[in-house]
Amino acid sequence: MANSSIEWTEMTWNPTTGCNKVSAGCKYCYAEIMSKRLKAMGQEKYKDGFKLRTHPKSLDIPYSWKGPKIVFVNSMSDLFHEDIPTHFILSVFKVMNENPIHTFQVLTKRPERLLELNSQLNWTDNIWMGVSVEDERVIGRIDYLRNTDAKIKFLSCEPLIGPLNHLNLNKIDWVIVGGESGAKSRPMSSDWVFNIKSQCELNNIAFFFKQWGGKNKKAAGRLLGGKAYDGMPTLK
Repeated sequence: MANSSIEWTEMTWNPTTGCNKVSAGCKYCYAEIMSKRLKAMGQEKYKDGFKLRTHPKSLDIPYSWKGPKIVFVNSMSDLFHEDIPTHFILSVFKVMNENPIHTFQVLTKRPERLLELNSQLNWTDNIWMGVSVEDERVIGRIDYLRNTDAKIKFLSCEPLIGPLNHLNLNKIDWVIVGGESGAKSRPMSSDWVFNIKSQCELNNIAFFFKQWGGKNKKAAGRLLGGKAYDGMPTLK
């Protein structure tokens, strides 16, 4: 685990690492780039770079945390990757179920498998489930998420690389929006961001603006119309 600079969480926990690209949002995957750096630094967990790996020893880590944490699960992977054994996914959920003091945020680009396993998963209140929706080509991911039994459901529209003018936000509790960062980052229109914000306001859904991104994301900042938007969901 590690403290995180990601604005909408506090720390990361990676019981699996590695992945492969499935849509346009993956083109400049930060986790792939970071894995290469960590491998070069000699970190054992990343000795295979970005190849998919499970780490059973990491399952013990949340039991040692003191005080409530907000935790992004698998920032360096996708828990619902087709090559992760079902029994390991169930083991990750068991850890989350047994640590109700912590809030676990799980994000996937593979909602088909998420829904397939839904009935086998114990959706305790502390597990927030999200899908990545970077443009309209993958908007169907929301329907898979909507049909799960997760108590809190969220969308990560990051990197936002196209407009999302007609989101069906029924049963969605939280929307995160952010631009792509890095040397080859694709531009994000402010109109896209304001449109999503308006849809969230219309549906009374928590809205979080993470960043404008770009080559220098710190300089670009995260203010939208001069204001920070740090909305977080709450159980109904």
